[in-house]
Amino acid sequence: MQTQTNTTLLIIGGGPGGYVAAIRAGQLGIPTVLVEGAALGGTCLNIGCIPSKALIHLAERFQAAQALADGDSPLGIQASPPTLDLTRGMAWKDGIVKRLTTGVGALLKKHKVTVVRGWARIVDGKTVDVELEAAHGVHGGSQRIRCEHLLLATGSEPTALPFMPFGGPVVSSTEALAPANLPERLAVVGAGYIGLELGTVYRKLGVEVDVIEAQDRILPAYDAELSKPVAASLKALGMRTHLATQLLGLADDGKGVRIQGQDGRERILAADRVLVAVGRRPRSRGFGLSALMLDMDGLAVRVDSQCRSSMRNVWAIGDLTGEPMLAHRAMAQGEMVAERIAGHTRHFIPAAIPAVCFTDPEIVTAGLSPRQAAEAGVDAIEGSFPFVANGRAMTLESSDGFVRVVARRDNHLIIGWQAVGRAVSELSAAFSQSLEMAACLEDVAGTIHAHPTLGEAVQEAALRALGRALHI
Repeated sequence: MQTQTNTTLLIIGGGPGGYVAAIRAGQLGIPTVLVEGAALGGTCLNIGCIPSKALIHLAERFQAAQALADGDSPLGIQASPPTLDLTRGMAWKDGIVKRLTTGVGALLKKHKVTVVRGWARIVDGKTVDVELEAAHGVHGGSQRIRCEHLLLATGSEPTALPFMPFGGPVVSSTEALAPANLPERLAVVGAGYIGLELGTVYRKLGVEVDVIEAQDRILPAYDAELSKPVAASLKALGMRTHLATQLLGLADDGKGVRIQGQDGRERILAADRVLVAVGRRPRSRGFGLSALMLDMDGLAVRVDSQCRSSMRNVWAIGDLTGEPMLAHRAMAQGEMVAERIAGHTRHFIPAAIPAVCFTDPEIVTAGLSPRQAAEAGVDAIEGSFPFVANGRAMTLESSDGFVRVVARRDNHLIIGWQAVGRAVSELSAAFSQSLEMAACLEDVAGTIHAHPTLGEAVQEAALRALGRALHI
């Protein structure tokens, strides 16, 4: 038996973009229904951003304890060799996820959003059928929902290799974030941010890790100068990187992978588990999207600066609309769409969207790099400040890396920031804010920054670009 519901806004997908859109719509008094077949919070909260950062912290603490036991600490602290209770560690990680997803559910309820648990299939631009989640072994039935506005927020999924699909020893980031046990040797396919973040976690937990990358350097999407401290860290950790190397497939016995280097020779790389981290793709299949015949860019829904698709009152946000696939981009888009539906004048034209790579050390970028500025025909100047000259970095035992600013030469308008170093992800807010507020080098250089902090490197980078750095 099928029931029917009518609403103003129907959202498919309860990830960061979808739930933020729903909350904001609720605040604005828009009758809203949110359909989600899995857990609220989407990839980010459940199998992405949050659990990965929890595992990164766990691995860092374990490595630090191991260093103390090995007598490597210059602080004079000694400790007994640590042991790892993986089950307890996973329970701690899962506890964080549960608290956050429960909080999302409470916020949706507070703002009178109706959450329908089930899997949506689009009938047309105003109609969606939902196969309801079964309860206590009883089939949940189906529900037809008619709406004035349809918002697609279905996110993305890991990209599989056609010659080596997920299953058995071949895992995606989803399985890598919830291991029942640790392998002796892990092969990571892809030296992008996902592969290196998770590969580093496993290495710090004692696993032998090999990283396979088709291009000639790690983190090929990032500035080469930013990736150098990360490459040095990988080497210090004992991670092996195989660059300019092609993956050919699993070994015949399933206990490794076949690879081919620049010399053209094929060889076997031993591995008990293989993490394929070659990217993500928009989740545009499996829910009837083709029924709408929207304009597409490959698997991504094409949208304008207000996240409108080619069909009136059908909107799309987040990873479904392509790169950059970032949770905070989806959140900002979701908020904007809710306000547009409420009649507000809004456009999604951010000055910059920060991106963070939570490797060791971390990388953060916002706006244009020097190379990107040159390619765009902008006459730019830059200034960088190394953490080796920053007192706070020294006290954190992590003075590798730097902060760099890029600005127009003619009027000193800041057009980009980059940083690599410990905890630099926390500088992303300052970077984005300066770009969004159209700050000039003089604005940042003239702002008093607290001492001793990593943020002082931001001010010093601006001063250096102006030719008057104080501490270098």
